[in-house]
Amino acid sequence: MATQPIPTVSAHPEQQYLGLMRQIWTAGSERSDRTGVGTRSIAGAMLRYDLGDGAMPLLTTKRVYWKTATREMLWFLTGETNIRPLVLQGVKIWNEWPHARYVKETGKEIALEDFVQRIADDEAFAQKWGDLGPVYGKQWVDWPTYRRREDGLFEKGQGINQVADVVESLRNNPGSRRHIIEGWNVAELDQMALPPCHKTYQFHVADDRLNCMLYQRSCDVALGLPFNLWSAALLTRMLAQQVGLEPGELIWMGGDVHLYLNHAHLIEEQLTRTPSGHPTLEITRKPETIFDYKIEDFVVHDYAPLPPIKAPVAV
Repeated sequence: MATQPIPTVSAHPEQQYLGLMRQIWTAGSERSDRTGVGTRSIAGAMLRYDLGDGAMPLLTTKRVYWKTATREMLWFLTGETNIRPLVLQGVKIWNEWPHARYVKETGKEIALEDFVQRIADDEAFAQKWGDLGPVYGKQWVDWPTYRRREDGLFEKGQGINQVADVVESLRNNPGSRRHIIEGWNVAELDQMALPPCHKTYQFHVADDRLNCMLYQRSCDVALGLPFNLWSAALLTRMLAQQVGLEPGELIWMGGDVHLYLNHAHLIEEQLTRTPSGHPTLEITRKPETIFDYKIEDFVVHDYAPLPPIKAPVAV
């Protein structure tokens, strides 16, 4: 099939996303995958969004729960890797992975809802079964280091806070080409519930504007990408505020960009819908550091999306 062109930026910004979805669904290669569900996939894609004047890549052709994505981002910035803080806020997006591990390792069948309730109610149970391993936030704010002792053995050293380092480098050396937050720690991938999909963030300063390039190695376009776009734009807005720059452009780049075959109803329905409105984000205060934002600090204006479209997460 002929590749469908992604609309130019002169169209409504959301048409880029819909064009990518249409391209994958009509021209992507069907492939087997880790989950066993099957996908249609293309290799390589790019989307660009201008974040000026409060603009955000928040989809309107279906409701995106931006507060859930924001709570996840704030959780990443704590360095936490246990789902319990998310569960206590009603955030469900990471629940399936520890639930699957519990069932596999114990042989006990337990409904997902019951497992999550026990995570909320029983701190000791959550400590044992709610941890995801050294995922995103751990790498972002506590990348492990090791040092050789006098006896020749290695011991753990001071972790590296990549986020804090990027804030300082943006302030003190804005022209640097090393403003990077990296999640792909090869030595610890096998300890993670899910290796990082949105793995590399690079920031670029030009004309007092902060641009973000995000490389995502693997992207579930129907369910994951709406959250990923919001979160990357949010992080860019927070960093820009902290270092006294204006938000610039978000440039998203995907590697294995795919749609799951069991999301057909979502895809076909969403592709019939038309984007409307231009949602904006207001950050109501400037906290002392990048790590001190609260969910109450964020207000979205002019967001009137079409209804959500539910689909299963492939684990």
